[in-house]
Amino acid sequence: MFAYIKALIAGLLSIIVFHQGLLWGLNQLDIVEATPWSLASVGGFGMPVLAWLCIWGAVWGVVLWPLIRNAQSAGYYVGAILLSAILPTLVAFSLVPLARGVSIDSLLAGLTLARIGVAMALNGAFGLGLALFMRVMHPPR
Repeated sequence: MFAYIKALIAGLLSIIVFHQGLLWGLNQLDIVEATPWSLASVGGFGMPVLAWLCIWGAVWGVVLWPLIRNAQSAGYYVGAILLSAILPTLVAFSLVPLARGVSIDSLLAGLTLARIGVAMALNGAFGLGLALFMRVMHPPR
């Protein structure tokens, strides 16, 4: 149980350091136009973007931890990167818009290879951070 609390904290920290750090780097290189560590309000929630991302980072940390915790050596880090690049991106580009009532045609029209690539890179960076923070907080026995 305590490992899941650590995964929650690791996910939150990984958003702040790795996900938003990469977003800052991509913004500095003019690859994306986005504001890292944004405190602007999210939609109808009135919550800052960074807080919203941290909540989801914590959730994904708890979801991904059981999937990567038993991996050995480099497989631990590679698995964390790949699973994080694929699963949260897939959910963000499919289930979330559909739950908001976006039509499938609109959903597909908004998808570009560049947008998917950036999202996978950001989420993969999150996964690497999650794996690193978990190794520090919860080393293998």
